[in-house]
Amino acid sequence: MIDAGRPFLTVRFVLMTVVSLALVATTASLGFWQLSRAHQKLAQHAAMLGRENLAPWSAQELLGALASDPALGQTQAFHPLQLRGHWVKEATLYLDNRQMKGRPGFYVYTPLRLAGSGAVVAVERGWVPRNFDDRTRLPQVASPEGEVMVRGRIGGEPSRLFEFSPPVSGQGASPIRQNLTVAAYADEFSLPLLPLTVVQTGAPSDGLQRDWPTPDSGVDTNYGYAFQWFGLCALVTVLYVWFQIVRRLTGRLGDAAERG
Repeated sequence: MIDAGRPFLTVRFVLMTVVSLALVATTASLGFWQLSRAHQKLAQHAAMLGRENLAPWSAQELLGALASDPALGQTQAFHPLQLRGHWVKEATLYLDNRQMKGRPGFYVYTPLRLAGSGAVVAVERGWVPRNFDDRTRLPQVASPEGEVMVRGRIGGEPSRLFEFSPPVSGQGASPIRQNLTVAAYADEFSLPLLPLTVVQTGAPSDGLQRDWPTPDSGVDTNYGYAFQWFGLCALVTVLYVWFQIVRRLTGRLGDAAERG
């Protein structure tokens, strides 16, 4: 028979129970929150990829949509575009250490001055391989004179890589960059760039390849965090049951057996 003289609900037991329940509730809620974020990202990713089937916007439609939604680069990413304009080829920049099919090279950006408008948009025109004998040697990229038609889709800011020091810009500076923002691009060349980029699509041309990878939804990170939070929740539960219930009951039963 269990000794009734030793209270089971001690102050320490109650305190450990409250703390354990708080930890279990917190870690479980964080795990479910990560799962909810993953589901949101999957829905956003599916909606983004679904925009590829929409009718392409002209420059006028793009400017009209941008006037009502300044965050168009995020809210309407992947929406098709069909733009006409002239290349501002003297403002061409090369983003270094970008890969396509596992090969290192450059992403090439050239501003496009939209026809019938004073607006300019930065176009991610494609990828070119690097010269391994001289990494500062620029590849040959054609920028046709006259009006051109560019098919593409709405993009956001260029992807960023780690860099040890900020790039040197200005007259005479190298057009090779590690990273680039639309605002810095506009300031460097005094261009009225729209607050988004255009990712050019279609067959290779002008010495550029455009086999763009499908963007990742990023849900693997959320699933990983959810697994960690649920694992911690399970660990707290097991430790509580073992130390606060099983061992206490085992000890009390052992004491009762000795007295019996």
